[in-house]
Amino acid sequence: MPELAVYQALWATELRLPGVPETPVGERFDAVKAAGYEGMAIDLGALTLEQAKETVPHFARTGLGGLLTAFPKSIEDLRPALHLAKDIGAPFVVVVGQVMPVSVDGMIPVIRDWLRLAAEEGVPLQFETHRNCITNDMFATLQLLDAIPEMRLAADLSHYVVGREMTFPLYGEYHGQITRLLARSDSFQGRIASRCQVQLPVQFPQTKPWLDLFLGWWKEGFRLWKQRAGADERLIFLCELGPRDYAITGADGLELSDRAEDALILRDHARRLFAEA
Repeated sequence: MPELAVYQALWATELRLPGVPETPVGERFDAVKAAGYEGMAIDLGALTLEQAKETVPHFARTGLGGLLTAFPKSIEDLRPALHLAKDIGAPFVVVVGQVMPVSVDGMIPVIRDWLRLAAEEGVPLQFETHRNCITNDMFATLQLLDAIPEMRLAADLSHYVVGREMTFPLYGEYHGQITRLLARSDSFQGRIASRCQVQLPVQFPQTKPWLDLFLGWWKEGFRLWKQRAGADERLIFLCELGPRDYAITGADGLELSDRAEDALILRDHARRLFAEA
């Protein structure tokens, strides 16, 4: 039977408080394991490649599954990330591509070159729906999906909600467009956005309409994934509530919500929705 695995992001365990040292990486791995997550994701946008390589022993020590997000600035720049993904047992690499042609016609060969390189290394790719990268614009990404049938996505819809300043309730056309994205998504990332904020505190009452919107999208995405999944496949849902400036802060510079608690709430929602889908 297909399964859901909920991961935490190492980047999301950072505090980034001035004058306060971060908890050692090993202790953060232990805390994620103790909290009941199935895996840890490392992010080459938050770590250098050398720093990321230092996390390899912690995956073996804790038994957490691995996942890697890469930010390649050229075609070949992806290759070291693919090698590291094998070292941590990542089933695929999430790409936030930093080669950004202006036209869709210019983007197509870039995507195909990264897919070719990944095939050479034997590591599948998923392109994250993310701002400031080749999939920055939702409309362009939809065109890429039409042009490249083998292109798969890692759905972080928070980027497109804030990137296109989607109003609530959504315009009718957006629903069908989001469904097209979900139908090509093979993993999902947990963050709630509004038209003006990429990361809302999960428990604030004013977040509820947006939370319900995202929960509905995730349930639809899980249902579509289950329809095509094999009996022994595993879907990854990544809780990725980032530190400031993703997290909203007050005048004192401190975050207004508890991200660790919010992540657990999203994890529980994801598990419930996956069972219901």
